[in-house]
Amino acid sequence: MSEKIDFSHVRFLIVDNNRLMGKLVKDILAMLGATQVAMARDYDGALTMLRSGNVDVCITEWNLKPRSGLELLDFIRNDATSSDRMLPVIMLTANSEMEYVVESRDKGVTEFLAKPFTADGLYRRLVMVIARPRDFVSVKGYFGPDRRRQQLPFDGPDRRDSGN
Repeated sequence: MSEKIDFSHVRFLIVDNNRLMGKLVKDILAMLGATQVAMARDYDGALTMLRSGNVDVCITEWNLKPRSGLELLDFIRNDATSSDRMLPVIMLTANSEMEYVVESRDKGVTEFLAKPFTADGLYRRLVMVIARPRDFVSVKGYFGPDRRRQQLPFDGPDRRDSGN
């Protein structure tokens, strides 16, 4: 990827109850030039930081106690008190089975990264959410980034009509 991003101006929030994993992510962000990195160990701590409005990108683990990273994502996207419903959220988790990816996508995650991960993998997700953000969609039952990765040309009356 050729994008060069000045991460020193990006305010990150890492949410992970595993202190060592949180520190690893923080160290990688620092290596990339990030200087504004906050950390939370649980849902409530993350909520406090999110409500301050001083977060540009949230990186969260799925497995938080007592409430999950998926519930945190749901709060960000759908709660009336959320300070930024369009906040980029990267789900960084060992729960990499397709059901977790699909459920995260359907709740409005911006990017998904499975553990174990590489610094390059994290960098690529950060480039996607910062340099190439997707448009947001608001329809009944879903608010979040457009789930389509590419726009394909369509020449017809109703794209979703199955013809039946």
